[in-house]
Amino acid sequence: EVQLQASGGGSVQAGGSLRLSCAASGFSVDDWAIGWFRQAPGKEREGVSCISGGVESTDYADSVKGRFTISRDNAKNTVYLEMNNLRPEDTATYYCATDFPLTYYCPVKFGNWGRGTLVTVSS
Repeated sequence: EVQLQASGGGSVQAGGSLRLSCAASGFSVDDWAIGWFRQAPGKEREGVSCISGGVESTDYADSVKGRFTISRDNAKNTVYLEMNNLRPEDTATYYCATDFPLTYYCPVKFGNWGRGTLVTVSS
């Protein structure tokens, strides 16, 4: 069974940094693509970043390019989202997700997901 758990959110001031973690079980993160998504109150969910299986091909939304970095630790079966120079508009609940069924390449649809983690950025 695919399970994903996001953590690492918190409250920071604009310009600050956070690192989100996505602990995976039921599959290997180096074999399948995983994406980060976010949803702000009253707004639609949007894809933020994705890392493919195998060779680490990564994608980013234009709004986070140059500020966010996705990576993974195969030994810990965990995917990370390093977020720097945070802005108030980054405030949202962040989720990690895989496609269903699992896919190798990005982008992924919001197929399997777990509990999100809240990021709040104050100005």
